Amino acid sequence: MTEANTVNTPSRGDETSVPRARPGTGGNQGNLVTSKGTTTIDGGVVSKIAGMAAREVSGVYDMGAGTARALGAVRGMVGGEKSAMQGVSVEVGERQAAADLDLVVEYGVAIPDVAAAVRRNVIMAVERMTGLEMTEVNIKVNDVHMPGQEKEDEKGKAEELEQGPRVR
Repeated sequence: MTEANTVNTPSRGDETSVPRARPGTGGNQGNLVTSKGTTTIDGGVVSKIAGMAAREVSGVYDMGAGTARALGAVRGMVGGEKSAMQGVSVEVGERQAAADLDLVVEYGVAIPDVAAAVRRNVIMAVERMTGLEMTEVNIKVNDVHMPGQEKEDEKGKAEELEQGPRVR
């Protein structure tokens, strides 16, 4: 490991070297299977990385299909956190991974540009942090967030909390 790839962290009075995420595009999956052992990366880890990387891109308002977003909103109303894995589905092999992302984009953005930026950011983040090669990142745009839409949604949720659920 080179000096650029480590952080010196004090531990029990001595200094140890802790690896950092690799700079660059990664994809060096050779480090996962060695003569000394195998490193396995769970799909949940890849999902969280992909979800966080997708949310970093300007123009992405939210992630997940309608039902997943509704459950996330309910979780938020009762004090739970929104899942970083919402709207992300991955398949992980020994050396490769693939991801499917469900996005809600902001009104007015160029969807092909946002999709390309999300794809690029997810690939770079997953490959850099895990060493897995991203074979594909499929993106499905489920909705467009309109300006002022969150105010209407919040008003409806507040009314429902006050009055209880409506029977339809």
